[in-house]
Amino acid sequence: MTSTDNTIKPGSWRVALQHADGKEIPFVMEAEEKSGKTVLFLINGEERILVDEIEQAGDSVKIGLHIFDADLIAKVEGEKMTGRFVKNDTATPYSVPFTAEHGKSNRFEENPAPASFDFGGKWEVLFTDRDGKSYKAIGEFEQKDNYATGTFMTETGDYRYLEGQVAGNALKLSTFDGNHTYLFTATPENDSTLKGNFYSGMNYSETWTAKRNPDVQLASADTLTYLKPGYETLSFSFPNLEGEQVSLADNKYKGKVVLVQLLGSWCPNCMDETNFLAPYYDKNKDRGLEIIGLGFERSPEFDKAAARLKKMQERLNVNYDLLVAGTSDKEAAAKALPALNHVLSYPTTIFIGRDGKVRKIHTGFSGPGTGKYYEEWVVDFNKTMDELLAE
Repeated sequence: MTSTDNTIKPGSWRVALQHADGKEIPFVMEAEEKSGKTVLFLINGEERILVDEIEQAGDSVKIGLHIFDADLIAKVEGEKMTGRFVKNDTATPYSVPFTAEHGKSNRFEENPAPASFDFGGKWEVLFTDRDGKSYKAIGEFEQKDNYATGTFMTETGDYRYLEGQVAGNALKLSTFDGNHTYLFTATPENDSTLKGNFYSGMNYSETWTAKRNPDVQLASADTLTYLKPGYETLSFSFPNLEGEQVSLADNKYKGKVVLVQLLGSWCPNCMDETNFLAPYYDKNKDRGLEIIGLGFERSPEFDKAAARLKKMQERLNVNYDLLVAGTSDKEAAAKALPALNHVLSYPTTIFIGRDGKVRKIHTGFSGPGTGKYYEEWVVDFNKTMDELLAE
């Protein structure tokens, strides 16, 4: 980056996105000098997401956000930054204003009141949107004094790495992964129940309630998506990133174990799963494994969709096939794969044996932000794959 008034100083920056409900959705990013250029890291608990596409755009600096079709566009004036988080991949592109301050690494209050309630543990959660529709989740939080981390898991995926604090009896957790802006707040109603709010994006919000329940479980992710009666196999033909048609019937896949991954470059849960599958493929392809990523993208235009998937492929070191399968609309995706009862979630992963028959379908993904749930998934995945590859 050329040296201008928009030079981003090395060190911590506290960024506050301004939700329409008057709430701040804060996160922390760190700037470093690397090989003579500025790079940023988005910090969420243990997670550090590298952001290294920083360029001048008129009188502002434009920060491309990892694999996502989104940018931070800002004016930098010494210790301050003002600008907008711009999402380009929604039906109507939107932007969220933000301010940032250099030298601050506190996500929420700098000097919070001592914590007077312990939010740690496992919670049975019910989210309710503005239309009154509800969905179940599991909340799992860890708390040490004022510092809190955790996540929510739903039947379609997890809310990834959340970080925040407890001030008095008030919990606040937030995250920004380059695509999603989330803020969760809660206070206890009594020792074992919580009432809270969820804020996202420009103006979205939901309410949530929770009760302590160490035994709460969601429906098994291996039961939610399945083949319709009469089907044993999957068939499709979609173009790869160069526009050449690829089919499961191609010789490349015959007699091999094939994983079919329904994904989108816009989907952080898909990013998490791909970060696991890409190195797994490199290590195990010689055992008779192929993986096909079916990209369901925001844009219906092939060139735009292929460009987004190409960026994902390069940044995540994906050496298996990625195809442009359609748009991210779940009903359209279900029509593209008529053997499935529905497409409920991105990602969805379909396990196919050497005989070409579908053996298992896993809906959603519990990523590394879920801790032990991710570790359990890895054990189960490896067991399934070892059995299929041994056939």
